[in-house]
Amino acid sequence: MPYEVTASRRRPKTFDELAGQEFVASTLKNSLEAKRIANAYLFSGPRGCGKTSAARILARSLRCEKGPTANPCGTCPQCAEFSRGASMDVIEIDGASNTGVDDVRRIKEEVLFPPGSGRYKVYIIDEVHMLSKNAFNALLKTIEEPPPNVVFIFATTELQKVPGTIKSRCQQFNFRLLPVESIKKLLAETCEETGIEAEDEALFWIAKESTGSPRDAYTLFDQVVSFSEGKIKSDIIREKLGLTGLDRLNEFAEACAANDFSAVLEKIENILSSGVAIETFVIDLAAYYHSLLLLKAGITRESILGYPPDRFSRRVLEKLDESKLAHAGELLFDLHRDIRYSLSPRFELETFSTKLCWLDRWLSPQEIALAVDEAGKILKGVSSGGNRIVSSRPDAGKPDQTALNNIQEQNREEPKPGEAGFLTKGFERYRAEKEKTEKAQENAENTGTVDNVETVLKAFNGTIVEDNRQ
Repeated sequence: MPYEVTASRRRPKTFDELAGQEFVASTLKNSLEAKRIANAYLFSGPRGCGKTSAARILARSLRCEKGPTANPCGTCPQCAEFSRGASMDVIEIDGASNTGVDDVRRIKEEVLFPPGSGRYKVYIIDEVHMLSKNAFNALLKTIEEPPPNVVFIFATTELQKVPGTIKSRCQQFNFRLLPVESIKKLLAETCEETGIEAEDEALFWIAKESTGSPRDAYTLFDQVVSFSEGKIKSDIIREKLGLTGLDRLNEFAEACAANDFSAVLEKIENILSSGVAIETFVIDLAAYYHSLLLLKAGITRESILGYPPDRFSRRVLEKLDESKLAHAGELLFDLHRDIRYSLSPRFELETFSTKLCWLDRWLSPQEIALAVDEAGKILKGVSSGGNRIVSSRPDAGKPDQTALNNIQEQNREEPKPGEAGFLTKGFERYRAEKEKTEKAQENAENTGTVDNVETVLKAFNGTIVEDNRQ
């Protein structure tokens, strides 16, 4: 018996086997049982999530001798022909290679003839968004009022490219990507069916890399099986596919948290020499810090983190807070963009590693703003807790009574406007005030600034804070 890839062998044949699309399956089953058959159906969604499989199941359900039925018998001549791919009344058309109006015109001529056998003639047009504008226009009248024994089923991955006039004439069903747990369960069933041993972590990695597509998961599964010799292990996958792995990511992040740059360079050398591409390492590292940020937020689901929560380094989690982890992600995004145009991607990576080594000392803009605000309050004499700052000088804050008396005496002796000597006195007063201001600035530069800095430092250390909360 010739070899059949897992994606084809595991293709669902009934609505109950259509994993992850419960809404679509239940709706189609109910319409079949109620004999409410539409003229046209439009299946949309990401690649590899079951659109074409659902179209074939629907076609089989319509053509079964016991149908239309939600559960085809699989034994009647119509079901047998369909299983062999020999049914002349189920026509599958690739929209990408039949885009012209002439192709649609041929379909319009064929629908006039009744099915050779069975109740329905079914047209399945895959990637229907690839049809030209004229081809869509030629198809409008046919799908709106087809012969009573003809059903159209369209499938597309780009719903936005399908004209609204086509959408309005079809029953639309949106297919969704599967969660990691569902794909992992499908892979476990496949291993049990084929007698292949697999580690739970290895299956989880395959499911995560498939990004919600069962077909992609089965394709990657076949690739892994080909070099695993009947035993799928996470260590073998990392070695053969050039993956970083969580253990090495933990070691790298711990060396950065310990500010040990020499150890970080050694970790980079070991990772790159094992065959891991720089871009792959950067992507894995970004996902790692993202998972740490999620852990800080209290998220512990393995399907979201990528690994069990206890596998991540506690040392790194304790050393870095949320703002620093978010900043690490920003640095990694910038690095991923820069290495594409860099003359030396490795130098970019090593330079970035120095920033990670200083990450625990990085201050966010919010922290800097709070520190500046706190310093301003201290210089004004009020701490963040509402405490009064007491200066070490006993006469601080007290007005100079002698100076006030001199000013009042001068004001009484000053000539009034219009009197002799008014302009001369005004000029002399201006020159005296200017000299006084310049001397005050010199004194502030020599002593005042240092005194203010010392006051701020002492206030932060709590040495001159007087508590008034009594």
